[in-house]
Amino acid sequence: MTYDVLFSIGQLVNHKLFHYRGVIIDVDPQFMLSEQWYEMVAKSRPPKDQPWYRVLLHNVPHQTYVAQRHLEPDLSEEPINHPEINLYFADLSDGKYISARKFN
Repeated sequence: MTYDVLFSIGQLVNHKLFHYRGVIIDVDPQFMLSEQWYEMVAKSRPPKDQPWYRVLLHNVPHQTYVAQRHLEPDLSEEPINHPEINLYFADLSDGKYISARKFN
């Protein structure tokens, strides 16, 4: 069974359980980390066969890996304060970050 990817790279999101803001930097169609990581970190046991996202966290110097079911859109359009933001994005426009990568 395949699931729709609800969020895209550059989109602002909120975590429903932990109430932090962030921006998506990568999308996996299903869980892609180790079984050990899942057992240690994913305490609520979200489904592995649904999309997962790498997220830069606002006002925190690290990133996280989050199951789709724990995310919702952040409609604030406020920028994310993260030391790596400029590695991924060039600008914030209309509440979405624009990629810093140049494509041919």
